[in-house]
Amino acid sequence: MRKLLIIPAYNEAQNIDRVLDDINEHLQGFDILLIDDGSTDSTRELAIKRGVDVISLPFNLGIGAAVQTGYIYAQREGYDLAVQFDGDGQHRADQVDRLLEPLLRDEADMVLGSRFLGENEYQSGLTRMVGIKILSSVISMLIGQKITDPTSGCRATNRRVIEFFSHLYPDDYPEPEALVLLHKAGFRITEVPVLMRQRHMGRSTITAPRAVYYMIKVLLAIFIDMLKKVPS
Repeated sequence: MRKLLIIPAYNEAQNIDRVLDDINEHLQGFDILLIDDGSTDSTRELAIKRGVDVISLPFNLGIGAAVQTGYIYAQREGYDLAVQFDGDGQHRADQVDRLLEPLLRDEADMVLGSRFLGENEYQSGLTRMVGIKILSSVISMLIGQKITDPTSGCRATNRRVIEFFSHLYPDDYPEPEALVLLHKAGFRITEVPVLMRQRHMGRSTITAPRAVYYMIKVLLAIFIDMLKKVPS
């Protein structure tokens, strides 16, 4: 069974060595692909120096395009499983096995790693936390299934979803929108609790002042997604 770790990264030179150290220490049997989303720092060079395969996008296309590039590669190269793993150091390699277990038991087509399940809840700012709770409630209602962490980028997919995402993947707000699209296409989604770190260096692309704006736009996007026709 071939497994691919997809790492979307934009200007993560301060974090990428630490991320790769974590992966090398805790994960075996994965090929690693870093998608350099038009970084202007040394992210690409550092990853290549570490022996990681890198696809460099011509300029910053956004997280949706970066992740879909990884899925297109996974589909073309015949991978059975793909795991998204952020390049900012928040995701933990020792949690990846939790994502794989439901896939290996054929209980799900995509597994979402949730920061808000289990006893060790992730701490987030108040504004962002309220936004996540609202998105969680709306998406749970739309797909008829409880989702606690719709913005989590920590997720694993099987071959069927790799194929689906290689042809159709949302551009603007991919994490929550992808859940709606997968539900409409009849895929099975499940959540498992995972531990995550706070971002060690650099800044998130979604700052607290932008959280409300983000929430309104993503709600509009997912309601539009509900109207789309998607292949099953």
